[in-house]
Amino acid sequence: MSRPVTLFTGQWADLSCEEMCQKARDFGYNGLELACWGDHFEVDKAMSDPNYVAAKRDCLDKYDLECHAISAHLVGQAVCDPIDERHKSILPEYVWGDGNPAGVNERAIEELKQTARAAQKFGVEVVNGFTGSSIWHLLYSFPPVPESMIEAGFELFAERFNPILDVFAECGVKFALEVHPTEIAFDIYTAERALEILEFRPEFGFNFDPSHLHWQGVDPVEFIRAFPDRIYNVHIKDAIVTLNGKTGILASHLNFGDARRGWDFRSPGRGGVNFEEMMRALNAIGYTGPLSVEWEDMGMDRDHGAREAAEFVHRIDFTPSTVQFDAAFGDE
Repeated sequence: MSRPVTLFTGQWADLSCEEMCQKARDFGYNGLELACWGDHFEVDKAMSDPNYVAAKRDCLDKYDLECHAISAHLVGQAVCDPIDERHKSILPEYVWGDGNPAGVNERAIEELKQTARAAQKFGVEVVNGFTGSSIWHLLYSFPPVPESMIEAGFELFAERFNPILDVFAECGVKFALEVHPTEIAFDIYTAERALEILEFRPEFGFNFDPSHLHWQGVDPVEFIRAFPDRIYNVHIKDAIVTLNGKTGILASHLNFGDARRGWDFRSPGRGGVNFEEMMRALNAIGYTGPLSVEWEDMGMDRDHGAREAAEFVHRIDFTPSTVQFDAAFGDE
C-alpha cells in the first residue's frame, strides 16, 4: 500500500530537529512524527514566532521528509492526572509553573488547545497524545472501588477534554489518544467508555499502538476491529512477555531494560506482536495514514534499531487484493 513510514522523535529529544532529519533520511524513513518537546516542535514558539513553522517545514523539505502528525504526549498526561513531582520532569517550565496541581492541570489544558492551533498552522491534521487519568490508581479495586468513583473519573475526563476538543474542532485537527496504561483508556473496554462519555465526537480517536495492548493480553487486531473509524494514527512498536515463574506482568517496580521484568519493549519484529495480522486488519478498515515507528528497546543501539525498523515496516506493508482470487474460474 506504500503508506508513509515515519519515525516518532519522542525518544530522540536529546538531538536537534536537523539531526533527526538527517538520521531519518539516512535510515530510510519517509518522514517524522515530531514530538512537542526538545526542539523538535515547540508549541509556544510556533504560536509566537511568525517564522517558526515555515522554518520547520523548510528543514523537513531539505531532507525530503513528510510530517503527518505532531505529538503532545507529555503535556497531555498532565490534563487529567493528579499532579506530583514526577510531572515536573516532563513538562515545559511555563506549564509546570509553581507546581500547584490545579494550576498545572489548567496550564496543561491551555497548552493542548494551543497545540491544536499550532498543528493547524503547521498543516497537520492529527495531534497524538495522552490524557492522563484521575482513576488509574484504582485499577486493582482494593479497597473496594464503587462504580461511582470510576464514573467520576470519566466525567472529569470529559469535563476537561471537551473544551480542548472544541478548539480541535475549530482548527480542523483530530486528537489521537495513545491507548496506554496510566491513561483514561488503556484497553478496548475503557476506550469504549471514553468515546461514550465524549458522545462520540469526531475530534477524538486513537493513536493505535499494539505494544501496550499486547503485553496486557489484549489482541491488537481486536482493537482495530472494534474502532475501525477511530484509528487516526498508527505507531509501530513491539513488546515481549517474559514470564518465567519469578517475573510478573506488573513488572515488580523494575524499570525498563531490567531482565527481571515480566515484559518489556522490543524493536519492531523482535517481540511478540503479530504485525502480519495487524497489517491485514488495517487494510480491512482502509487505513492509509502513516506507520510511525516509536522505537524503544533497551537492549539495542537505537541507530541500528531505527534503521532496521524502517526496513522492517517497509517490508511488511502491503496492498490488499482488489479481486476475489477465484473470480476468474467463473469466466466463460
